[in-house]
Amino acid sequence: MTWTQYFTPASLDEVIELMSGSGAKIVAGATDLSVELGQGLHDHVDTLVDVSRVPGLNSIALDEADWIHLGPMVTHNQCADSELVIERGFALASACWQVGTPQIRTRGTIAGNLITASPANDTITALMALGAKLTLKSARGSRVVSMRDFYRGVRDTIIDDDEFLADIAFPGLGPNDHSMFYKLALRPSHAISVVNAAVTLRMNGNEIEDAQLALGAVAPTVIHAERAEAWLVGKVLTDSVIQEASELAVDSARPIDDIRASAKYRTAMVRLCVKRCLGPVAGNRERAGYPDRRILLEMPAREVSRKAESWKHAEGSTIITTVNGRAYSVEGAVQKSLLRMLREDLLLTGTKEGCAEGECGACTVILDGKAVLACLVPAPRAHGAVISTVEGVGDDDQLHPLQQAFVDGGAVQCGFCTPGFIMSGSMLLDEVGHPTINEIKTGVSGNLCRCTGYYKILSAIEKAAESG
Repeated sequence: MTWTQYFTPASLDEVIELMSGSGAKIVAGATDLSVELGQGLHDHVDTLVDVSRVPGLNSIALDEADWIHLGPMVTHNQCADSELVIERGFALASACWQVGTPQIRTRGTIAGNLITASPANDTITALMALGAKLTLKSARGSRVVSMRDFYRGVRDTIIDDDEFLADIAFPGLGPNDHSMFYKLALRPSHAISVVNAAVTLRMNGNEIEDAQLALGAVAPTVIHAERAEAWLVGKVLTDSVIQEASELAVDSARPIDDIRASAKYRTAMVRLCVKRCLGPVAGNRERAGYPDRRILLEMPAREVSRKAESWKHAEGSTIITTVNGRAYSVEGAVQKSLLRMLREDLLLTGTKEGCAEGECGACTVILDGKAVLACLVPAPRAHGAVISTVEGVGDDDQLHPLQQAFVDGGAVQCGFCTPGFIMSGSMLLDEVGHPTINEIKTGVSGNLCRCTGYYKILSAIEKAAESG
């Protein structure tokens, strides 16, 4: 990670001013940006503008025109857990629930997912099918663009360097309307879509009045299957109609060969994805399998209460933070990740670096009440924050019940991944108390064990829950 200065503004007006003519990059969740900076995908970035503390940017609201609005700091967790989004835009809730891992969903924002502009990004497909519009703001004014017009190519959008994605809006579905998202990936968690699809059907009784069918990872941008959409209008969803729509959708696919799949395979899988969107809609089973209780690995009640305040960090600035109940003042860490600051400056080496790309979960810590991946968090975000690491989980003279269960049950193998599992597991127990085995699997789905010790890890968390 390299940058010269890091701003934490206190208002949207200040964000717009900082973006004007500066070539700055926005930091919201930074789950994509941190990886891109680490891989050198951007030229030198002089300024980062962290909008995560601007009040009011994380709201989900329904307006008088029956449109749902998502603020630019709305996270995947918020959408997946929002009863409004689940009820009135289920495709988006479902897509958000399948993004990354819990530690990604606590910080990753919908706006960031849209701006990254990968044709495999799940929320783009869902919002395209829902007919979303985006509001872009700059010092020059604001403009509203449709999702269809926002994308020009792979990782390429029409947003100007000085513009800020200030609002995402889509019409809320009525009681007789339906939406569905389906993702085909190589594993259940932390996987990029091989192909995905989303559908929105506006109904008049049993007859389809309007159909929007979007496909991801089958072209340079997320696209509409226009022939299938036209075919569906006026139809009732029978098996033969679904079959024909899936065949017509294949005509829209223009995929490439890459490491995840061949173009031929992707083309064939369009049929499957479309059928698995339309089939549940026909049976009114869209929400089958969607959990009633979503595991978030966050405790909003723990979020730090602070007044809106602007900060600027540059080389030599001091980061003032609280870690495991102790106050620290850190110099020389402004251009580091939170992971490196914890290990190199605070000598809290329990937090491990396994991949530095948010893949393994070994660096999981708790930041302002949320489980996050420290390798993806810029160190200046720690200024004024409250952080917990594995060193602070137990008491001075006694292990945490989860740590003890890991020792007693042989869940500690080489030990490298253990701190991350302990942090995710302890947050899970704080959040739920007595999780089911499926909830435990969800809670640690962002943590990888190289020794394949998952059964004993799951068992240890169960035992800790029983003893707690």
